[in-house]
Amino acid sequence: MKTFKYILTIGFFLLAGIANAQLLTANVKPPPHPRILLLAGQEKELLANINTDANLLKIHQAIIKNCDAMINIQPVQYQKIGKRLLNISREALHRIFYLSYGYRMTHNELYLKQAEKELIAVSSFADWNPTHYLDVGEMTMAVAIGYDWLYNDLSENTKTLVKDAILNKGINTSTDKAYNYWLKVNNNWNQVCNAGITYGALATYEDHPDLSVQMINRAIESVDLPMEAYAPDGAYPEGYGYWEYGTSFNVMLISVLETAFGKDFGLSAKPGFLKTPGYLENMTGAKGMAFNYSDSGAGQDFNPAMYWFANKLNEPSLLWTQKEQLATRAVSKNRLLPAALIWSKGIQSAKITQPKATMWAGDGLNPVAMMRTAWGDPNAIFVGLKAGSPSVNHAHMDAGSFVMEADGIRWGIDLGAQDYESLESKKVDLWNNKQNSQRWQILRYNNYNHSTLTINNALQLVKGSATIVSSSAKPMFQNAIVNLSSIYADKVAKATRGIAIIDKKYVVVRDELESLDSIITVRWSMITSATVTLDKTGATLTKDGKTLILQASGKFPIEMKTWSTAPKMDFDAANPGTCVVGLEMKIPANTKGFINVALIPQGNTPTNPQTKTLAQWPPN
Repeated sequence: MKTFKYILTIGFFLLAGIANAQLLTANVKPPPHPRILLLAGQEKELLANINTDANLLKIHQAIIKNCDAMINIQPVQYQKIGKRLLNISREALHRIFYLSYGYRMTHNELYLKQAEKELIAVSSFADWNPTHYLDVGEMTMAVAIGYDWLYNDLSENTKTLVKDAILNKGINTSTDKAYNYWLKVNNNWNQVCNAGITYGALATYEDHPDLSVQMINRAIESVDLPMEAYAPDGAYPEGYGYWEYGTSFNVMLISVLETAFGKDFGLSAKPGFLKTPGYLENMTGAKGMAFNYSDSGAGQDFNPAMYWFANKLNEPSLLWTQKEQLATRAVSKNRLLPAALIWSKGIQSAKITQPKATMWAGDGLNPVAMMRTAWGDPNAIFVGLKAGSPSVNHAHMDAGSFVMEADGIRWGIDLGAQDYESLESKKVDLWNNKQNSQRWQILRYNNYNHSTLTINNALQLVKGSATIVSSSAKPMFQNAIVNLSSIYADKVAKATRGIAIIDKKYVVVRDELESLDSIITVRWSMITSATVTLDKTGATLTKDGKTLILQASGKFPIEMKTWSTAPKMDFDAANPGTCVVGLEMKIPANTKGFINVALIPQGNTPTNPQTKTLAQWPPN
């Protein structure tokens, strides 16, 4: 019965792939176990590479230390938080991947025994929570890695239990229309779930080769949907944090296909995909914080997938921010960390040099631009500018928003995401992004609490989409210009924002607007964690003994203001130590107006900050 249900579910994928030569055929067999990511006998070569590089050795030792700490602990237990089992699935992937790696590298029997306990525990769960399928995707990957990597040393009873769990709690549930909507979406769910099921199909290939081939081909075709979102320039629409999630699992999928079959069936050649590591690297600011637009945190993650990209492209400089993180922080407990060592082959830390370009701009569903005065200088000026649309998955009403750093301080910040369970537990309609949905009542999600414009105290338009119309990497006038007109189409005839770093000394944010047939009130906002002192034409921001001057001007009179970021609703998260600094200006009907704001770090005060019109800003 499962087989017939499966055929109905994936029929459209197979029909679409009849003329596609980039699919797996039944006569192609994978290698014997272990076949996932690291083949039998490759451990010696991997250890040799690790032992010649201090940074790789640091990662290896951190994994082994983690393995030691796991010995004799209680295996993971079935425990949901709200509707999710995801924390347990992720912890299972962390434990099983690390312990399996540790055993293959050291032959320590204690790691094998603990990994087997974890495999038995999760394989004995009643289910892997298919109603929230990310949980199944990650759990299937976890169990598949342990089953494959430890195959020759697991007991027969354990292998039977585990392979049955992979089939019945993983693969078969993915053929059920009640659970597999992710096959037709263009976001991280597709990437994670297809990767997990593919790992399960490969690990248990001998037991059902035809079904495994079907699952793998389904993934190759289905994952095309989220991979389209990287075009044309690699700007991942869901932001920094979800890049780490969706792209990492996409790379896990591609890498396992390469290892098992010697090719990736055309996946890495998808437009924009091999450009996306440039996006990720440039998303890290001078102080190591991420440009955290949409549902993302500002913390910098260690990203094992960057090793795959650096190796694939033979561009060691893509690992600059990873190298800096290894040099200054404890090694991450990223659950995919062993993969970084597998993908590091041929790239030694000594070859990782600073990137040359200080400007990156990319088009796509959520276009972004990042610019900086230097790499490797924690006091450098850094600016991240976001365009895009509130309609994109995980997006906020943050089109036109920016973050800004100088002198080691992030002066212009983004409040980032709020914990989903804190909202879902209070019955907030979080995942409805229609114009009047409750989602936009959440303080951190609407435009009132982002560093962008608000017109007539109204929300941005969900159906609108801001585009980057030009950018320039000229060292003394780096800039990007965004057309925001469709975001405010019911209020203005035109709205354009430009942000520039001038003379490597200060930042200018210029907005040019044209009203329709009624007067408009424009609110210019910047979120900050600094202390703010207002004056008539600007403000002084102070933090950690340092100062930033905000100088503002406009075609019409401006009024400097601050606004609170305190919770407005009982479901809002607190935002201690932050506020909104900005101004208001009224523009008459059918009139053009502008706002010009200079953000000037201490010691760099220009006598006449740039006030050129956006038409005068230099393009590339």
